[in-house]
Amino acid sequence: MATPDTPGPDTNHQRPDGATDGTIEALGKLSEALEVIEHARGYLYGFHRLTGKADLNLGEAVELLRKAGHTELADTMNEEIIGRNVIEGRWTFQIVEDYDDHYYAELKAFEKRARNELVEGKRHLFEAEMKEDRRTKGREHHEALPPEA
Repeated sequence: MATPDTPGPDTNHQRPDGATDGTIEALGKLSEALEVIEHARGYLYGFHRLTGKADLNLGEAVELLRKAGHTELADTMNEEIIGRNVIEGRWTFQIVEDYDDHYYAELKAFEKRARNELVEGKRHLFEAEMKEDRRTKGREHHEALPPEA
């Protein structure tokens, strides 16, 4: 069933005058890279949380080994494994902080700077144009914009 439709994306997702196809494509690739970094960052936080959980579980294992009479093994695990750095000199929270401060934040700032300098700060222009190209205009569930509240 066809529905009334607007002619295209809202002004926040329309290419500014003078923005070339090459610029939009480059910013689209930069946005795609940032999305991959966001995904990687999620894995890094998962690594941080899982490693911390494992360390707490190891602490419980030490206590259970002690209760079972394996004191020497429990002492060795407690001294050599519990609380150990996962990378030389670092726990996972330090890895996360370094990643956030020295890579993630820098990339986010650069991506924003590029958008501000090249397309008035507008986000996802490549995707907005892809949506316009791929949707069936006038068809239900292919609208350019959500219905107004």
